[in-house]
Amino acid sequence: MIGEILAELRNRRGLTQDQMAEALNVKRPRYNSWENNIAKPDIEMLQKIAKFHNVTPDYILNFESDSPVPSWATAKDKRDFKKMLEEDDDLMFDGIPIESDDRQRIKDVLTGLFWEAKQMNKRKKKPDSTNDTKK
Repeated sequence: MIGEILAELRNRRGLTQDQMAEALNVKRPRYNSWENNIAKPDIEMLQKIAKFHNVTPDYILNFESDSPVPSWATAKDKRDFKKMLEEDDDLMFDGIPIESDDRQRIKDVLTGLFWEAKQMNKRKKKPDSTNDTKK
């Protein structure tokens, strides 16, 4: 959700909500409402926030709808990922279904792990040239 990425971006810079609100020229309760997903910034403010953090508005919005897809991902990779996320089987822990908020957090973690694993599988191993030397 937008609020989570706003908090992450702010924390990366080591800023408080008060400092962030001041930088955006808004009151802290308004900024707080964005981070807590009570309200959403309008498009102009979203652009201002993105510029402040040196990211694009799409970067912030992608965290709300679908997870960002790495540039190296092929159509097959995207299909595999979509299939993984669309499976609607209940996630269980100790026989108890996991609540929707926790389920989303688990999906977010799996998203990162999925793309990391895909990228590692695509890396080509460099040949070991030290074994090829002749005396």
